[in-house]
Amino acid sequence: MSDPLLELDDVYKSYGEEQVLSGVSFEMDAGDVDVVIGPSGSGKSTMLRCVNRLTEINGGDIYLDGDCVTDADTDVNELRKQVGMVFQDFNLFAHLTALGNITLGLRKVRGMDKAAAQEKGYEHLEQVGLLDQADSYPAELSGGQKQRVGIARALAMDPKLLLFDEPTSALDPELVGEVVEVMRDLAAEGITMLVVSHEMGFARSAASDIIFLDDGRIVEHGPPEQLFENPQAARTGEFLSRLETAHEEE
Repeated sequence: MSDPLLELDDVYKSYGEEQVLSGVSFEMDAGDVDVVIGPSGSGKSTMLRCVNRLTEINGGDIYLDGDCVTDADTDVNELRKQVGMVFQDFNLFAHLTALGNITLGLRKVRGMDKAAAQEKGYEHLEQVGLLDQADSYPAELSGGQKQRVGIARALAMDPKLLLFDEPTSALDPELVGEVVEVMRDLAAEGITMLVVSHEMGFARSAASDIIFLDDGRIVEHGPPEQLFENPQAARTGEFLSRLETAHEEE
């Protein structure tokens, strides 16, 4: 039995008196797609940021491929080569083209020469359906296109794990589908993904497991059919029912 690719072991995080994560523990194997759901303020984005140490934990440990990434001696820059992140608000450099945004990390972090970086950049733009926008600047792209560039940028680094922090929440509703479609394709390709999202359609169809986080604790963790059809915790059923009602009212 191989070790999990990602393991959170009794992770705690607080900001002053505010406890944001309270003993969060779970594992993911390579190729898994885990979707984290829960109400606003439940600690979902904080948990994601703890994995690549954009946020430091107060207790517990996080392991990637058997290495303790929360150890004081961990090289954070090396860690972030292995853990890609797709942000809610794109985080693209406005002065760089789509291709330039992707190749920057390849040249500066991976040490690739310009030609090799560009070749890889084109490859990943094609993967997200944006080869024809290689020379466009972020201001010339729709929100969905910007997010697909963000995904291509993360993929280009060949990470072991991809983190998605509410990747569709800043998009107009009609643009959500194009980003979700790319994410479905990545899931089908076996890319390991930890996704914070309110897109229940994606969670139902693409998730290996769903993690329901509430008030900094994992209330329920299991396959989509369990959480959607037969939730073990009353709080899970209540949350999903409210989400469904809100969706119907839109």
